[in-house]
Amino acid sequence: MKSLIGVINLDHELEELKELTYFRCGAAVPYAGRYRLIDFVLSNMMNAGIESIGVFVRRKYRSLMDHLGDGKPWDLDRKHGGMFILPPDWNDPTDTSQGDLQHFHNNLDFFHRGAGQYVVHAGSRHVTKADLQDVYKYHIRKGADVTLVCKKVDQLLPEHESCVKVDHDEDGNVVDIHQCADHTNIYTEIFIMEKELFLKQVQRCIEHGETHFFRDAILKNPSGLKIAAYAYEGYHAVINSIDSYYRNSMDLLNTGQYEQLFKEDPVQTKIKYEAPAKYLESADVKHSLLANGCIVGGEVQDSILFRGVHVAKGAKIKGSIIMQKCYIGEGTVLENVILDKDVKLTGGQTLIGAPSNPYILAKSTII
Repeated sequence: MKSLIGVINLDHELEELKELTYFRCGAAVPYAGRYRLIDFVLSNMMNAGIESIGVFVRRKYRSLMDHLGDGKPWDLDRKHGGMFILPPDWNDPTDTSQGDLQHFHNNLDFFHRGAGQYVVHAGSRHVTKADLQDVYKYHIRKGADVTLVCKKVDQLLPEHESCVKVDHDEDGNVVDIHQCADHTNIYTEIFIMEKELFLKQVQRCIEHGETHFFRDAILKNPSGLKIAAYAYEGYHAVINSIDSYYRNSMDLLNTGQYEQLFKEDPVQTKIKYEAPAKYLESADVKHSLLANGCIVGGEVQDSILFRGVHVAKGAKIKGSIIMQKCYIGEGTVLENVILDKDVKLTGGQTLIGAPSNPYILAKSTII
């Protein structure tokens, strides 16, 4: 959709996933067997026909750049528009901008050259299948200055405590934005705003020495913006802790949850050409999700194995997440464990965590 410009803002996303964010930003953390967290918001923008997307990053983005490449899986390897990975630029000694405002101010060319009239802003911590075309149509229909995408959850979970919450009237007009712990209407960190208004608000925030666009321009709303709330009803997971990462990952073994995330519009990711998973005669796999390239000779139950995992004969894996190209040696027992990519367990080890506190090994660990 040429009316829209995509902004994926990772500036305020902290490295909250312990060992999983030692070597990468949160947006690059693997999820659901073969994806990265950023794939879901990128795919939402692709499915909405957005042709120009800026990814604003500050820290630990080498892994992210390697994953995104030229943007081809999301149809963003194009001559006009495409995907732009935009770290902040400090070359201007007169620049007084800070926080994510620094990104927007120092990359004004991205906004001016983009043909779209509206900005779709999102992060990577909220995994959704939001229909951004429908959000845009709602925004136009409401005549709002800003439209926030919100999800009303049935049950409050620990990861929701730090989320921004939204109150709105029966017509969808926002009357309050806050962080009350017991409130169930969650802001998904997606909003739509007219581009020129967005850039005016960026400049106003900089002139007032502010650092956080959403907080200082929308939550505080000193300009009296008309703010609408769009009620999103699809799949939603907040990934802002190891507990939320593990629990939401395990929930994907539930057929209903998996289909809600993947059945409709496609989710794209970096393309890797690998053979299907191979099951040896000794393999025993139950209620698990296995990606391409796996070779399994042991027992796997209630677990998620990413691409290229090798499970030797006699190994036992239960309730665990095993990332790309890990090797699990003979006689190894894993229960409630998360192994980052390229971990090698030579054999005979026993690693046991708890569902509320899984045992984690960082990338490239060898035992």
